Amino acid sequence: MTTDDGPAAVVRAYLRDSGQPWDEPAPGEFAVELPGERKLKTSCSLAVRDHSLVVNAFVARRPDENHEGVYRWLLERNARLSGIAFAVDHAGDVYLVGRLPLHAVTADEVDRLLGIVLGTADSSFNTILELGFASSIRREWEWRLARGESTRNLAAFEHLRPAP
Repeated sequence: MTTDDGPAAVVRAYLRDSGQPWDEPAPGEFAVELPGERKLKTSCSLAVRDHSLVVNAFVARRPDENHEGVYRWLLERNARLSGIAFAVDHAGDVYLVGRLPLHAVTADEVDRLLGIVLGTADSSFNTILELGFASSIRREWEWRLARGESTRNLAAFEHLRPAP
């Protein structure tokens, strides 16, 4: 099988029709940007391998603090996910990973898989930030308030705003 037929062609056609920014840096390896609301953009790769389509999406960098709390939350969340799971790399950065058998690669399944990735990354993002970066968020609040800067993108963390 070449990348001009089979699963790679299915993924390529799906991405071409999706309207999302995407690229194919190598045959059978795809990069797509998924737009969200809380996490504005989720970078996701899809790679056709010998036996499966592998999805890998960056969610957040290594937490600054409360590592155990963040990783515990991720593991508990994994129990409710379908087709994907949270994982951490050697640096501690948080990803979503999944595999789809090649015989199951259809446009509908690629759409379903990317939908789960986007929904999970987007719905989990603020919780991961709050658990792993609360001190940084509080400092950001202080810095912006002291300088009269906009705090619009901190609205989800209003409860971390320092008392006047």
